[in-house]
Order: sequence, then structure tokens, then C-alpha cells
Amino acid sequence: MRKIASFLLPLLFLELFAFAQQNPEWEAAKIKLRLEKLNTIGRVLYIAAHPDDENTGLLSYLSNEKKYRTAYLSLTRGDGGQNLVGDEQGQYLGLMRTEEQLAARHIDGAEEFFSHALDFGFSKTAVETFQFWGHQRILADVVWIIRKFRPDVIICRFPADKRAGHGNHWASAILAHEAFNEAGDPTKFPEQLKYVKPWQAKRILWNTYHFGSMNTTSPDQFRINTGVYYPLLGIGNGELAAESRSMNKTQGFGVSPDYGDRWEYFETIAGTKPEHSLMDGVNTSWSGVTGSDEVQTLINEAMHQYKTDDPGSIVPVLLEIRSAIGKIADTSLRNYKLKETDQLILACSGILLNAYAAQPYIVAGQDLEVQTQAINRSNIRITLESVDISGKNEEGKETLEYNVLMTKTYNATVPGTTPISQPYWLIEKHPAGYYKIPDQRLVGLPENPPVLTATFHLKIDGQPLSISRRIVYKHTDPVRGQILDPLVVTPPVTANVQNGVYIFTSLSPQQIEITLKSYRDQVKGTAHIQAPSQFSVENNDQSFDLQHTGDEAVMHFTVVPADPVTSSVSDTLTVHLKVDGKDYDRGIRIISPGYIPTITVFPFATTKLVAVPLKLSGKNRSIGYIIGAGDKVPQALEQMGYRVKMLSDNDLSNGDLRQYDAIVVGIRAYNTRNSLKYVQPRLLNYVKEGGTLLVQYNKNFGLVTDNLGPYPFEVTTHRITDETSPVNFLLPDDPILNFPNKISKNDFNGWVQERGVYFVENADPHYRKPLSMQDPDEVALDGGLIVCDYGKGKYVYSGLDFFRELPAGVPGAFRLFANLIAGKE
Repeated sequence: MRKIASFLLPLLFLELFAFAQQNPEWEAAKIKLRLEKLNTIGRVLYIAAHPDDENTGLLSYLSNEKKYRTAYLSLTRGDGGQNLVGDEQGQYLGLMRTEEQLAARHIDGAEEFFSHALDFGFSKTAVETFQFWGHQRILADVVWIIRKFRPDVIICRFPADKRAGHGNHWASAILAHEAFNEAGDPTKFPEQLKYVKPWQAKRILWNTYHFGSMNTTSPDQFRINTGVYYPLLGIGNGELAAESRSMNKTQGFGVSPDYGDRWEYFETIAGTKPEHSLMDGVNTSWSGVTGSDEVQTLINEAMHQYKTDDPGSIVPVLLEIRSAIGKIADTSLRNYKLKETDQLILACSGILLNAYAAQPYIVAGQDLEVQTQAINRSNIRITLESVDISGKNEEGKETLEYNVLMTKTYNATVPGTTPISQPYWLIEKHPAGYYKIPDQRLVGLPENPPVLTATFHLKIDGQPLSISRRIVYKHTDPVRGQILDPLVVTPPVTANVQNGVYIFTSLSPQQIEITLKSYRDQVKGTAHIQAPSQFSVENNDQSFDLQHTGDEAVMHFTVVPADPVTSSVSDTLTVHLKVDGKDYDRGIRIISPGYIPTITVFPFATTKLVAVPLKLSGKNRSIGYIIGAGDKVPQALEQMGYRVKMLSDNDLSNGDLRQYDAIVVGIRAYNTRNSLKYVQPRLLNYVKEGGTLLVQYNKNFGLVTDNLGPYPFEVTTHRITDETSPVNFLLPDDPILNFPNKISKNDFNGWVQERGVYFVENADPHYRKPLSMQDPDEVALDGGLIVCDYGKGKYVYSGLDFFRELPAGVPGAFRLFANLIAGKE
């Protein structure tokens, strides 16, 4: 039995680990473009704050037309955004948006970087953003990525002032300019210099724009036409850009392509102003690289000899190119261009290399069966000298015959020290504004470097070539066909708590349900509940015995408040599993929307315990819920004690709505459910006949109907971003603040991320506005909550962030929500 090596990955491998992901999928035309890219040296780094901030048209143009090595640094992973395709929020949304960005870069040809920064939600100033992020912390990241990527030109998406419109955008431009100045200074962040060297870019530019009424372009700015057509690909740059941008599906950013000319404008921030090209003053050919004369000559020869109907004919020249590049003194350039050349050799010779695991999960210390595949689909002489399974060599030299698939099976042991497959930025608990990253060398990477790999040692026409492949789990779906998922290293057992929040309104106990799952045989231990001091567990320290891999066990723990519930408390319960003398405190969550790779993450096994003096109204406590973009409010309502029915389009059109004490419309439903345009009269009639209708926030564009309520109002982009902002009671005696719960300012303590979004204005006088609130140095807004009586019933529109507050276990949010859906007194 072989033992898989566990080792600290060198910086070079961290930089180039993307090359171990998959076989190149290049047809003959793309191979020609890649040859041209091999012949180009320039590098461009684009910087902004979030996934979807980038200009995909410019990235695609720089990568595919100009052939520059191009990258996008998104300071955050978009964790604070909204989700149009599911109910994932926070770190889970950030994981989805990370994969969306990688899919977008696969299309437009650029690379992707991230920083420590966490998207904590909308911010109105750079000052507020830096209070969350830490100015020097994120500046160090940008300097690090510049030093590692070594761009000739840096481009910002936003200006370093309030025109940026978002504090995160504003901050990204400030950081980009500062990092441009400091990356070349060895006295700045000197601790980085044991891994990288100082680097000074030639210039930094602002990619100005014309968004709606905001036009920052001008005729005197440098401009380029990105609306080019790629004859080899049969596609225009605008089409590539649209396909790339449309990968931001969680944000609803699907777009149609542009055709023809499209001009991009640039304002110089620092460095020399370009006159003819973004790369003015930069030698982007091999002639500027010391010792590269032979490389330039050989690449020209390969391009001259290349035949689209016989790509393999240039493999001998590519091998010479590889040898010549290996002599270049510039380590960073040499290593990157070697990998580019390797990919070209594989693509031209039709070599396919794969490494598959026989199972989707593996526990450290377990045996792992790995199947490798190798095939040579060219007439090139190729031998497979050996295969390393994550560092351990498996001998056995064999010739790869033409078009004959060679399959081998190896058995290995994963070391007991191998970490679980947790995204590196989620290993540690983190504050609201930034992630904690355990190793400087990980900063910037979009995802974890592969831990379990197979390296194929080949000889191609006598020249050695080593190619790594991540070990993946292959399976077949009857609809989607072959699926390759990451091989996941798991703990031996996980614990998933059934609910994210448990609500206690009295001394009555509740059963906390926990599902254990084993990922190896013979998992025995004890489950211990660590409850907050305000609660006690009556049947703690329960034993479990899971005999086989995949076994599950459901356990119930009785939890009760220690004291009568007279005031609000919200705290965290944690599950600890004791197995073989070790403590495990992780659950498992799988995110698989279908259009990105399956994501497996191991959150801490926790839940919120909320003790809150909460009163409910309603004859049947029956709620109809109209789901919109996706949220977890229905689960919270069930925890509160309501019976919730998710309403289909047929229910809305033909069902008896009178059976519901209230109907709640989920976030952005009027942006996403076209049927609401037709059933809106039924909903308003439901109110008129005595029902309560609560509509949660919608965006102010793309509404399926403008008549959201019984009387007119306008949805705006106004919001309150400070979750601690004071709340003023404009109508303290209004029933909405008194029945069935007496609402006080204490009920607005502990809110997360923001108060609310998409407030209303110009509301008809029939609406009452019981609350106002304001961000620092801004006017108070009273459009976060409006309510009116209509016929025998009640209509409420709320921009308040219940979709965040209820899953976060904010006690006052439950009390206020109960009032909003209460019938008329």
C-alpha cells in the first residue's frame, strides 16, 4: 500500500495550480490563438470590489485580441450580495459567486484573484468600508498580488471618490492607486519579500464608463475599440463578453451580446499617459526578455508550420521551444510560459490524462483507490514513465500507442494529517469585514490548491514532461451525462442541526434534532451539546455507533431556557462529537445548482437559540408564502409557530386564499414571478375581504407590475446600510408597533449587515409610515415600512431586511414580523 504524501505547497505550485485542473479543451483554431498568446509577454491587472464589477468586454479583448496575460482582482467574493437562484446567503453565496467568476474567466480567458476582504453589504463611503476591512490589511493583499502577478498596466473599474456609488467600489480604487505606488517599494510590507520581489507597473488607469445617467467618459481620454471579431473562432468579442458576464447568475446579470464597435475610455491615474496603446513603453514581445532570441525564432517557426488539420506536426518545435524557455533567467516568466507550452503540447498531440477516485469522499488515514487514464491521439512517440499519486511514485514505463486508452488502478493511503476540504478562507471563524487566511501564500487564490493529485511523467519524442491532474470523482447523470466533482476530504463524522434557529417563548422545552453522518466504517463516539449559559440540556452526552460508511443517525437533545422568558436573548449552540479522543465540530453542506461545480463546505455545527417574549395572532396561524428570489423566511415562520404553505402559481390563481391568516410575498417576487402580474388583483381582493398581505422588498426595476399595493407608491434604491442606525418611532401608537407585541427600540438591537433596502417614496396618503431611520450624515428615510388598511384587511410593504435578520436569530425581528402579519385589531 502506497502512502499519499502531505506536504507544504511551494509558492510556484500555488501560482500555477490551475494548470492541474483539467485537460486543455482547444480545437485547432484555439490552438493557433494560444500560440499567438505564447508569443506575447504583456500583463494587465484589472481591480474592482466584487464579482460582476469587472468589464468582461475589456478582459476578453485584452486576453484574446491583444494576447496579454490578463487577471481580475475582485477584492471580495460577493458574500453580501443577493441571490436570484437560491436561498444561499453570506459565505455560501460567496462560494457560489467564486465559482461563477471562475466559469466567467474560463470563457473570457482571464485569471481570477481575491483578497481577505469580505463583502459585508452595501456601503456608502470608503471610510466605512475600511472600518470593516482594515485599510492596511487589504492594501497588503493588493500589493502582494501585484508583486506576484507583476502587471505592466493596472486598470481600475471605479474612481476613488463618491462617483463610484458604493463605498466598496470607492475603496477598491483607493487601494489600487496606493498599491501601485507601494508594490515597488521594498520598505513596504517587507515580510512578503521572502516569497516575491518588489514590482513597479508602468501605469495605472481608470476605465471610465457611461452607466445610465452617469457618464465619466470624455473625448480627450485615451480610448480603444474592443468590438473586434475573431475570424478563427467565428465569434465577436461582444459575444464572448456577454457569455462571460452572464455567468453571474446569482445576481441576475444575464445580458445580450453587443455587436460591432465598442469603445472603452481610460483616464490616467499615475504613470505615463498612453497615446497609442495601453502598453506604450512596454515591450510585449520576447525581444525584451534577456536570453530569449532562440525562443522568438522557434515560436515564429511553429506559427509558420502550424496546420489546423494537423496540429501535432508542430510538437517537435514546441519541444524545442520548451527547452529554450527553460534557459530564461526570469523565474516567474519562465515558469508560466513553460506551463503554457506544456498545455500546447498536450493539445497538439491529443494527449488526455485523467485521475479518478472510486468514491466522492475520503477521510484522512483511509485507503484510496485511484484510476488513471492516458491516451495518445497523435503519431508522436510518447511513453508514460511513471505516475506519482500525490508525491509517491508508481513505477512502470509503458508506450502510449496511438488512440489506445491506457487505464491503471493504484491503491494509496491518505495521511492522517491531511486537512478536510474546507475553503482556506473559511477554516477559521472570522469577523464581519474580512476572512482570516492561515498562510500568506494562499492570499489571492480563488480556491484551494489541490491536495490529492496524480502527476504523469511522460517522455515526448525523448523529452521529459510532467503533467499534474487533480484527483476527481467521476460519475454519470442520466440527464447531464458525465460529471466530474472534486474529491472531498471529510472528517470521519459530521453533525447537521435541523434548524438554523430555535425560538423559545416560554419555559417549554424544545427538541434539537441533529443528524450525524459517517464517512468511514466504525465511527463510535459521544455527542455533546455546548449550550449558552441561558439554556440547559437535559439529555446531553449521547453515544452513537455508526458501523458503515454513509450511515446516519438522528439524535434529539432536549433544550430548555434556564429562566422565564421575559427579555430577549440570542446565542449560539455548538455540537461537539468526541471520536477516538478527537473533537469534531463540523457539519456538511453541499451546494449544487447545476451550472457550476458542486461545492462542499464544512460549516461549524451550530444553531441559534433565541429566547424572546413573542406573541402571535391569527385564528389558525396559517400563512401562505409566495417565494421569490429565494429566502429562509418560511422556515423562520414555522419556528415562530405558524403553519406555512408555499403557494404555487395554481394556488394563487385558483386556490382559496381566505384560508390564510396572512400571505407573505418573498423578496424580489415581483421581479422574478411573472404570474404575479395576473394574480395581483386576487391578492388585493384577499386584503379587501379581510386578509393581511405583507410584501417584502423588490428591486425598483424589472417589476412585473407597477401596482404592488392597493394605492400607489414608488420603489427606490434608497437603503440604510448601518445596521446600528437609530430607529425613530414616528407613530408610536400605531397598531403595527403595538399588536400583538409592544415594539421598542430594543427590538432593533443586534441587526446584521443593514437595516433595509429598496425603500419607497411618494407613497399615497392612505399609507402610514410608522418608522424612520438614517445613515450617518444623511437625511432620515421613512420609506422602509408602510402600512394601510384596505377594505377589511391590512396591506404592508417592507424594505426592512427580515430575510437576513430572521435566519440570523435577531429577536426583535421576530417580534416585529409577527406584528406585520397580524390581522387588524
